[in-house]
Amino acid sequence: MNAAFRGDRRYDYLIVGAGFAGSILAERLASQHGARVLLIDRRPHIGGNAYDEPNEAGILYHKYGPHIFHTNSDAVVDYLSQFTEWRPYEHRVLAFVRGQLVPIPINRTTLNLLFDLDLQTDEQAAEYLASRAEPVDEIRTSEDVVVNAVGQELYELFFRGYTRKQWGLDPSELDKQVTSRIPTRTSTDDRYFSDTFQAMPLNGYTAMFGKMLDRPLIEVRTGVDFAELKDTAHELADHIIYTGPIDEYFDFRFGKLPYRSLKFDHQTLEQERFQPVAVVNYPCEEVPFTRISEYKYLTGQESPVTTITYEYPSAEGDPYYPIPRPENQELFKKYEALADATEDVTFVGRLATYRYYNMDQIVGQALATFRRIDEKVKERHEPAAVAAE
Repeated sequence: MNAAFRGDRRYDYLIVGAGFAGSILAERLASQHGARVLLIDRRPHIGGNAYDEPNEAGILYHKYGPHIFHTNSDAVVDYLSQFTEWRPYEHRVLAFVRGQLVPIPINRTTLNLLFDLDLQTDEQAAEYLASRAEPVDEIRTSEDVVVNAVGQELYELFFRGYTRKQWGLDPSELDKQVTSRIPTRTSTDDRYFSDTFQAMPLNGYTAMFGKMLDRPLIEVRTGVDFAELKDTAHELADHIIYTGPIDEYFDFRFGKLPYRSLKFDHQTLEQERFQPVAVVNYPCEEVPFTRISEYKYLTGQESPVTTITYEYPSAEGDPYYPIPRPENQELFKKYEALADATEDVTFVGRLATYRYYNMDQIVGQALATFRRIDEKVKERHEPAAVAAE
């Protein structure tokens, strides 16, 4: 057994990964079941990819790129509101196209600016988009989705280059789900999201996670790799909740699941503002980065300096985005079958289920996972209660 965990203390749960899924389950199990939880993460901090911290200039920045919270779920908001107050924030994104900044998702303003039009109503914008659309008989790929909706020119301006950079593949090689959720608007609504709740944790994500995990029954150990504990994990705890890469848990038995990664270049500039909105996308393939983010828009901080991040997609590095291709799903299904057959281990979260989720979706998945665990615990206790009667 790892020396750091020697002793006669046994935990009810060992949770691997201190991001949303792992932290929420740790909190629920400790607060609702009185369970003793050991929560570990190989990184030196809690919060997963949502981790934020103040830099030397005092700007609260997101170490792993901007995380914008939005949801339509009251249950998700109610749960997280136990651990944070909120700062209302509606995210806006511009794209640098043909030498100018235009709203993305494409809306009526985008069309008027790009094509020197004077579309005044939703109906006029809808007619214009319909006139540009190039119907595709069978929609199979991401390219098909966009061309079918807005035509070749807008596809090339906004989607082809960005997608090639982001995924390292042409949109014609990617599943249709990659672009199927990208809205096109006929109104002048320039918000990136249309969810009913849009806000940022008032003091940041890390502070929210800190409150979530501040319980005597939860022991948090960062900088600990599950690989060091795996062989003796069931000596430490009765049950394992695993939120890491599912292929890694099974020692890559069927080969590695493909992911895209990201590299971040954080810079603090001696100026109050760098760009007019929080995020500017650069769809052009000649520009190596995909977007630039500026955090003061998210936090509402005031400072004579500003912190920005250039984002570069990469084939190497931490796993961020599962690559949506049929052959990758087939490989995942093999690992999923192993997971289903593995007793005393629950697999939950983005990496363990090989799907890209928004933050609110992960919160929902974690809460649903707790409900299932809760039902099983109650089932185990019910026979004993009946016998006692």
